[in-house]
Amino acid sequence: MQIWKVGILLFDGVEVLDFAGPFEVFAVTTINRGKAEAYKPFEVSTISETGKLITATNGLKITPDYSLDNAPYFDLLVVPGGMGTRREINNPILLDWISKRNQEVKWMTSVCTGAFLLAKNGLLNDKRATTHWASIERLRNEYPSITVVEHVKFMDEGRIVTSAGISAGIHMAFHMVRRLLGTKAAEETARFMEFDIDFQESL
Repeated sequence: MQIWKVGILLFDGVEVLDFAGPFEVFAVTTINRGKAEAYKPFEVSTISETGKLITATNGLKITPDYSLDNAPYFDLLVVPGGMGTRREINNPILLDWISKRNQEVKWMTSVCTGAFLLAKNGLLNDKRATTHWASIERLRNEYPSITVVEHVKFMDEGRIVTSAGISAGIHMAFHMVRRLLGTKAAEETARFMEFDIDFQESL
């Protein structure tokens, strides 16, 4: 029974749906739902620099599970976006942690302008990537070595998967569920969440 550990990075000014969308998808995914042998294949937790309360966009307050110093190993890391990324892109402590974790995780993912935190570390060099539509040109101009793709929900480059803005993180998370567990598991999770997605067209 494979259990993957998912870590979701938080910081002041993080966009709520950027992290809450993927959190929900991974957290509610259940294999053999309703049966005695049911189990959850993802163990999801949150991290911030200090582990103390953070304030997301529009005032939502969240207490993370871990700080950067005591966070455990993760198989998959989600780096969300939001206005807070404009500050965090100049935070060497956070950037260094992302860079080190990239060497450990099986999959590094971003949502929205979280792509800039990966780009700043050079993690997207010579790769295709996407971000929120309003930040597409900025990503192109500031990081010319990246092939920036627009009008897509996400870009899968193997170990690194970036997604477009806000709700696109949900599509990215479903894509990862499908990659790891198959289409049936992704479809059943979407149905449970009452989220309309055409896996034939979207993934």
